[in-house]
Amino acid sequence: MEGIAVGTALLIALGAILLLFLFWAVPVGLWITAFASGVSVRLSNLIGMRLRKVNPREIILPMISATKAGLKLDIDELEAHYLAGGDVHRVVNSLISADKANIELPFQQAAAIDLAGRDVLDAVQVSVNPKVIQTPKVAAMAKDGIQLIAIARVTVRANINRLVGGAGEETILARVGEGIVSTIGSADSHKAVLENPDNISKTVLAKGLDSGTAFEILSIDIADVDVGKNIGAELQTDQAEADKRIAQAKAEERRAMAVASEQENKARVEEMRAEVVRAQAEVPRAIAEAFRGGNLGIMDYMKYRNISSDTQMRQAIAGGGESSQEPT
Repeated sequence: MEGIAVGTALLIALGAILLLFLFWAVPVGLWITAFASGVSVRLSNLIGMRLRKVNPREIILPMISATKAGLKLDIDELEAHYLAGGDVHRVVNSLISADKANIELPFQQAAAIDLAGRDVLDAVQVSVNPKVIQTPKVAAMAKDGIQLIAIARVTVRANINRLVGGAGEETILARVGEGIVSTIGSADSHKAVLENPDNISKTVLAKGLDSGTAFEILSIDIADVDVGKNIGAELQTDQAEADKRIAQAKAEERRAMAVASEQENKARVEEMRAEVVRAQAEVPRAIAEAFRGGNLGIMDYMKYRNISSDTQMRQAIAGGGESSQEPT
C-alpha cells in the first residue's frame, strides 16, 4: 500500500510540473488578451517565441498598443527587432507618437534608429516639441582688446531623417560656440556687441550650423553677455615687462663686459709694473758687472748717483710722484 501511495504522489507531482510547463510554454492568458484586443496571433506563434527564447509579452503587448492606435504592424518584424537587441516598446511608442503628430516614420526607419543607439521616442517628441539647449560660457575678444563672455540658448528640433549617422547635441554646441567667438572677434569694439547682441545670433544662424547633424536649428538667442578682462592691456603690459627684462639683461651683459675689460686692463698694468720692477732689479747687477769688468769707474758711478739724486729732487719739487730708489 505504501508503494502505491508513493507512486501516486510521484505521478501527481509529475503531472503538476507538466501542467506548469504547458502553461509556461503555451501562454493561454496572453493569447486570450491578444484575441480580446483584436490582435490575431496563433498559439503556435507564441510557442515558437518561447522556443526562440523570446518573451511573448515583449511582442504581444506592444502589438496590442499599436493595434489600438490604428497601426498595422507585422509580428514577425517586431520579433526580429527584439532578437536584434532592440527595444520593441520604445519603437512602437515612437510610431504611435509620430502617427498622432502626422510625422511620417516607417517601422524600418524607427527600428534602425533604435538599433543605432538613439532614443527614437525622444527624437519624435523633440521633433514635435522643440528642445532648448544652453551653451556653456563662451569667452571671446573683440578687436579693441576687451573680452566678452556670452551664453546662448539654441532651440533645436530633431531631424528624424538624419538621426542615423547625424551628429548630436555636442556638435551643435561646439559649432555655436565657434560662431560666437568668430563673430565677437570680428567686431571692431566690444561696445558694438553689447549694443546689438542679436547680431551675434543672426550671424551664427546664417552659417548653417545644423548641417550634418541630427537636429534642425530653429533659433539662437543670446541669453547673457558680460564684459571680461581687458586682454589687450594685459598683453601690452606683458610685452612691456618682457622688453624691460630684455633691456635689463642686455645692460647687465654690457656691465659684465665692462668689468671684465677693467679687470683685464688692471692685470696688464700689474704685469707691466712687474716688468719694470724686474728691469730695475737688473740695474745694480749690471753696475756690479761693469765695476768688475773695468767698464765703470768710481767717478762715473758718483756722477750717476748725483744725476739720479738731482732727478729725484726735481720730481719731488714738481710733485711728480714716487721716485725710484737705486741701490748703492
